[in-house]
Amino acid sequence: MTHLTNSFILSAALFCMTEQGHAQQVTTFQVTNQRQQTIDGFGASDAWSMWQIGEWEDSLQTKVADWLFSSENFADGSPKGIGLSIWRFNAGAGSATQGDSAQINRDTRTAYFEQQTGQRRFLQLAKERGVPTFLAFYNSPPVHLTQNGLATNTGRGGTFNLKEDAYDDFAAYIADMLQKAEKEDGIHFSYVCPVNEPDGHWNWLGPKQEGTPATNREVARIAREMSREFQQRGITTKILVNESSDFRCMFSTHETDWQRGYEIQSFWNPDSTETYVGNLPNIARVMAGHSYWTNTPVLKPGDRGYERTGLYGYRKRLKDAFDKVDADFWMTELCIMSNDEEIHGGGGFDFSMEEALYVARVMHYDLTVANARSWQWWRAAGGNYKDGLIRMYVKGEWTGGRGQRRGVVQENMVRDSKLMWTLGNFSRFVRPGAVRLGVQGEMAVDGLMLSAYRNTDGTLAVVAINYGKKDSAVSIDTKGGKTAVAYRTSDVEGENLKYVGKVNLKKATLPARSVTTYVIK
Repeated sequence: MTHLTNSFILSAALFCMTEQGHAQQVTTFQVTNQRQQTIDGFGASDAWSMWQIGEWEDSLQTKVADWLFSSENFADGSPKGIGLSIWRFNAGAGSATQGDSAQINRDTRTAYFEQQTGQRRFLQLAKERGVPTFLAFYNSPPVHLTQNGLATNTGRGGTFNLKEDAYDDFAAYIADMLQKAEKEDGIHFSYVCPVNEPDGHWNWLGPKQEGTPATNREVARIAREMSREFQQRGITTKILVNESSDFRCMFSTHETDWQRGYEIQSFWNPDSTETYVGNLPNIARVMAGHSYWTNTPVLKPGDRGYERTGLYGYRKRLKDAFDKVDADFWMTELCIMSNDEEIHGGGGFDFSMEEALYVARVMHYDLTVANARSWQWWRAAGGNYKDGLIRMYVKGEWTGGRGQRRGVVQENMVRDSKLMWTLGNFSRFVRPGAVRLGVQGEMAVDGLMLSAYRNTDGTLAVVAINYGKKDSAVSIDTKGGKTAVAYRTSDVEGENLKYVGKVNLKKATLPARSVTTYVIK
């Protein structure tokens, strides 16, 4: 099984006796000193919700901010929040100023930066709670610079919705925003991405949200203009090129043509003279992509197509493509879509471990197969859809669906989810600068998954996922201490990143349908 050499190697199973005298299989894992990628952080975006929550009553803002950003603990040792280390800011294109003529659903319009009061409030709340990294992204150039006067692609083809003579104006607009955020809010954006999902065929015809396609040449052109503008102004923010809608567009072509495919090779191979950006000042040595549409099927080793398609194959091909260039990979967006049939598609918010485990499995593969240096969920809060970590209820809206009462919302409310706390099993304990270490052990596709990370303070964080419906006995050798403190998220009521005390790693139990983080000093 050479395809698992860097992360997992099959080993013999041990057996122990239960109190009833029955033999119980023990799965053994060994954390090695084999260094993999450095982790830059875990995050989520403020899109389509923080403009509202940021203008609600202070008590709700504080609750949401603590859930998302806090690294403090309660008296019983359980974390107050999930300690996100990256906050992704949906920079405004001005569609909100156009009202219904924007041809965009009201809740997904964005204002110009000056009017993004609620979102800017959450930038402050994140900074106050120690979030170190801020990333700004644009779904569209500002409406006054677009070819059709809109922030959506209505009536256009598959090219960048930016006036031909306005590339330098867009670069200046972005630079103005960055400098204003620093001067007025004290927020320094570490990264900015000018084009989000330019390869997504969905935005060619103009959906009811902001977005624009762009060819690789157009993306490279705006990156060059931004680099020039940033150099002239002394701006140190790194330019992120680009955020792909689908991994398959990054290493091949997918539902598009050569102008929007093979993005890794186009942007990072010096032989691609028309599109190479690796020599630009201010360019980030990372390229971002989104995990949509590539999470199924979950094939097993030996299955036809295992090395090329599905959850494993697409990520293996992505890593292989990055290994050939001088750039690394970030996963910056995921929520549940219609093809995620295992958890009933995207409709209806899901508070349970079913969605949380499904996403944890994707995280594990993104981190251990694709070698993602960062992993970010789509949006922090959402409505009746599987796209938020937090379910927000807006006063006056009609609500219903799985696990929810039907009726009209009487007051603004928020509710946490198992998904949010499961993300915290990674984000709270795997901090920026941590190095992923190799793991030798047995991995079942729908069973046990384990990854390990050495933080800069010397602590070791081991994240163990039990996807199965039965408890599993494990023995974990860390080449160090045998005792760890454990934090668990599970189906059990109240086990939301719960501190469960000290654990003997040689005789640990992973409860069914759970995610446990072991912290070893």
